[in-house]
Amino acid sequence: MAWGLLVVAGLFEVAMAYSLKMSAGFSHLWWSVGFFVFSVLSFGLLSLALKSLEVGTAYAVWTGIGAVGTALLGIALLGDNASLLKIISIVFIILGVIGLNLAGGAAH
Repeated sequence: MAWGLLVVAGLFEVAMAYSLKMSAGFSHLWWSVGFFVFSVLSFGLLSLALKSLEVGTAYAVWTGIGAVGTALLGIALLGDNASLLKIISIVFIILGVIGLNLAGGAAH
């Protein structure tokens, strides 16, 4: 269950980053509200996952999901550069998240 909460928290982190971009420096009200809501949801779920996961593993996975998801969203929706180096780097982040998951990470 903790891993599921962590994945959803990471997805909310992606929504948070996208909302932050779309808020244009908090000048668009509803995107700014979305940023706040997604931030609270993301950090809240992360805190619940930390009850049974190691902080280092959980935080790395959470930020990895956020980084990969935000990079892919930027490429798909915002016209961000999709260079070969960027794609290879995203793959390395995914492999790192998988490795951390396989290594465990349950709190003692």
